[in-house]
Amino acid sequence: MGEVVSVAMLVLVLAAAVVRPWGLPEAAVAVPAAIVVLATGAIPLADAWAEVQRLFPVVAFLAAVLVISELCDADGLFRYAGAVIASRSRGNAQRLLGQVFVLAAGVTAVLSLDATVVLLTPVVLATASRMGLRPRPHAYACAHLANAGSLLLPVSNLTNLLAMSAAGLSFVGFAGLMGLPWLAVIAVEYVAFRIFFAADLSLPATNPDPPEPPALPRFSAIVLALTLVGFVVASLLHVDAAWAALAGAAVLLARALLLRQVSGRDLAGFVNLGFLAFVLCLGVVVTAVVKGGLGAAVGAIVPQGGDLVSLLLWAGLAALLANLALRT
Repeated sequence: MGEVVSVAMLVLVLAAAVVRPWGLPEAAVAVPAAIVVLATGAIPLADAWAEVQRLFPVVAFLAAVLVISELCDADGLFRYAGAVIASRSRGNAQRLLGQVFVLAAGVTAVLSLDATVVLLTPVVLATASRMGLRPRPHAYACAHLANAGSLLLPVSNLTNLLAMSAAGLSFVGFAGLMGLPWLAVIAVEYVAFRIFFAADLSLPATNPDPPEPPALPRFSAIVLALTLVGFVVASLLHVDAAWAALAGAAVLLARALLLRQVSGRDLAGFVNLGFLAFVLCLGVVVTAVVKGGLGAAVGAIVPQGGDLVSLLLWAGLAALLANLALRT
């Protein structure tokens, strides 16, 4: 019965996260679901607490990076980046697409896919429109690279953080493992975009001379660079990278509050506490499912070693063919 309850709660949580009934946040269903699996004995309280403790550094890391992204935006770093790629493209849509690919891949890798979707995409849209170019290829590029560009670093994607934690990889080890796949996926995406959006990219800009870029927000750029270095150093010293992320967020937040770029009330919105609660509660529900016996059943049917690699390759090929078919 405990396994039935935990599986039912997992399905309910995932369905609610996708459908978002009545506009409710993910946590509105995930928190009660975690309480249900605890109340019905599907998972002991000690196991649930152990899972929360295991996930908490991941959640703290994610929260700190979200704060860093928002504060970099408040300091004008994304606007500066948009002005730079506009200046370097010199009115050429194909050149602008290349600049957007580099920028979006970098932002996604360093500041997570959320920063690319929420903060960078509006800047790219405004940049392309201001230059008199069709913004569709460049906006789609941001959306695609928020996914494809999130392979490189643990911070790029919440899934990466969870995978790194489960696999016991270091920050540097994860980056070294995913570096070549990251470059390969971005290259394939770029070629596909050049072919699919050839008509849009062939049109000249009606306003090819954008204004000069503003001054680089040096403070936020330096803190961001030092935070990234801190991730590497923390990994080498076997210290949780969340401490480096929290330090970078604290420095940027102190300055932003001092300069009145943000207020204390903005902080809750930056962190997105509801989503973080969703991650922790989803972890509890998943642990209940795994410990209830379904985890062993799935492990018995999932391919291992070379069979798994072959399955993933075929699945990737099928997804690529389906994507191309839908586009045509």
